[in-house]
Amino acid sequence: MVRIYDGDTIFLDIDLGLSIGVKKEKIRLARINTPELRGSEKERGKEARDFLKSLISRKNILLETIKDKKGKYGRYIGEIWVETENGYENVNDLMVKNSHAIFVNY
Repeated sequence: MVRIYDGDTIFLDIDLGLSIGVKKEKIRLARINTPELRGSEKERGKEARDFLKSLISRKNILLETIKDKKGKYGRYIGEIWVETENGYENVNDLMVKNSHAIFVNY
């Protein structure tokens, strides 16, 4: 199960293997920033969120966490990979490639 909060934050049910899982884990997409869902960026924020939803909803995805610890807002930082007909593609990069996000350094 995936719930998309905005263009760079999602909630995942994660299968850890051996019948162990985590429900509704908050994940922040690494290296990117998308417009906010409030204020003057609202429309672009909705477009980014909807594009992310189109990429990962109802699809098998892989999560690669960064440093396996939570960031300052209680979210794991991660790279999301989605299965395509050509293998796996990095969702974080696709968000930038399709003008829904920018790269950031933090």
